[in-house]
Amino acid sequence: MTDSILFARMEAHPADSHTLARYEATGGYAALRKALAMPPEEVIAEVKASNIRGRGGAGFPTGVKWGFLPPDIRPRYLVVNADESEPGTFKDRQLLERDPHQLVEGIVISAYALDVEHAFVYVRGEYPRPARRLQRAVDEARAAGYLGRDVLGTGRNIEITVHLGAGAYICGEETALLNSLEGKRGEPRIKPPFPAIAGLYAKPTIVNNVETLSNVPWIVANGGAAYDAIGPEGSRGTRLFSLSGHVERPGNYEIVMGMSWRDLIFGLGGGIRSGKQLKCWIPGGASAPWFVPALHLDEPVTIDDTGRLGSMLGSGAVVVMDETTNVVAAALSVVRFFAHESCGECTPCREGTSWLQRILERILGGAGRPADLDLLLDVSDNISPGLRWPPAMTTICPLGPSVVSPITSIMSHFRDEVAAMIPGAVTAGV
Repeated sequence: MTDSILFARMEAHPADSHTLARYEATGGYAALRKALAMPPEEVIAEVKASNIRGRGGAGFPTGVKWGFLPPDIRPRYLVVNADESEPGTFKDRQLLERDPHQLVEGIVISAYALDVEHAFVYVRGEYPRPARRLQRAVDEARAAGYLGRDVLGTGRNIEITVHLGAGAYICGEETALLNSLEGKRGEPRIKPPFPAIAGLYAKPTIVNNVETLSNVPWIVANGGAAYDAIGPEGSRGTRLFSLSGHVERPGNYEIVMGMSWRDLIFGLGGGIRSGKQLKCWIPGGASAPWFVPALHLDEPVTIDDTGRLGSMLGSGAVVVMDETTNVVAAALSVVRFFAHESCGECTPCREGTSWLQRILERILGGAGRPADLDLLLDVSDNISPGLRWPPAMTTICPLGPSVVSPITSIMSHFRDEVAAMIPGAVTAGV
């Protein structure tokens, strides 16, 4: 099997894969026992050696992030971001529902390595079943001695609290999540200070994604070097992708990065449904600029290559659109989502997202004006100056610039199609 071949498809779980008995029967918690026999700094060293990058969106090296904790301040916290609210993303849901003990083990190992006694898992408010599965796994792990006081007789106390959010997309941003955990309004904080310095309750805090920490048991069990040997440089290990839209076989796929987008969409995904042609796709969640076949289909699926091409792998959501897609309607769907989910803290985001929504609604309704083509870009430029990727920020968090991605995408690749929907736009030479 080569690095560009499907690693696994996440459908083959036994019906009881979420239980402690099944997890232990397949080697579960052996990595925790190994970690507890190692000095904490050696566990951290293995994670650094693995070169795993965060699976939540930013793709920051996990081991490097762990190293930002100040050495002399206690208590310190570990917070798991399970607020999976990016449109098209459903990978963490499957991990929480079908393999929650893998996450629990990853949390306990990480807490041990970081000298954390209390970890929090912030679960999306619309995920009641995953939250129940995770809470049951936490209870089972505590009863078995893997969690709680005196973990496996080591004298270490590690607790996990499962916290269900209230359904706000903005709480996927790590500092808004921390505010919500503290009982405050879910609004992003100005950085610096970063959470590693002053996070939850103003104490040093590491915030990691569900998929990131679910990799930790494998890394500890097999060694960081073994993980680093999987996949191309800069995109080590396997990565979960939520493939959806106009494909024959939508679903979650775990792949070794480095395969082409063609192999992902047409190989694993089975191609475009009903024999239609591929028009475009979103490579990394609604926040990511779109890709088109003529420019991107044979490019590799890696973090750095996707960034080089002006987009991101982000949350791992790949949304495929066929030739029948109305790009204005598709962009409006994304923009409307961000306009609704804006917390309102920053003026460019609060006002700009709604303005863009109204302009697109006007165009889609047949009442667009020729000036709307430039107005879309002008408003977008006021939210994210320069209209480039990575975006320039006029807002505290990336939600504002995220709404610009679908606008710049349709105006870069489908401007004539947008203009054709506006009376007078083509004849006016716009």
